[in-house]
Amino acid sequence: MEEQFEKELKENGAGVDLAVKRFMGKKELYKKFLLKFLADHSYEAIAEHVGGENYEEAFNSAHTLKGVAGNLGLDPIYEKASEITELLRGKQPEEVERAKVDAVVAELGKISGIFRGIISKYE
Repeated sequence: MEEQFEKELKENGAGVDLAVKRFMGKKELYKKFLLKFLADHSYEAIAEHVGGENYEEAFNSAHTLKGVAGNLGLDPIYEKASEITELLRGKQPEEVERAKVDAVVAELGKISGIFRGIISKYE
């Protein structure tokens, strides 16, 4: 794994060292899975489901993204996905604080875009 790649991830809040430990210390294996993150469409699904007020599916997509980001050490994405799951967990549509959810989804989109940009440079 390129030193600059690792540096950029860390500068943006990624917990690279702990994530590499999850991958048995194999940085190239970690990089391989980071590259697979580019094919994950959970963020798009969250945005689509929130827009359509399908909060159960938005919750499921956020939960999926939370797991993926957590395993990859993409901590800022993990944190926002976690926030979305908590805003939606067990809520009926009329109970959802839509403005808060929309704001977190927008933040998640920005953060996700930053990491996708970094990762795509090292494909």
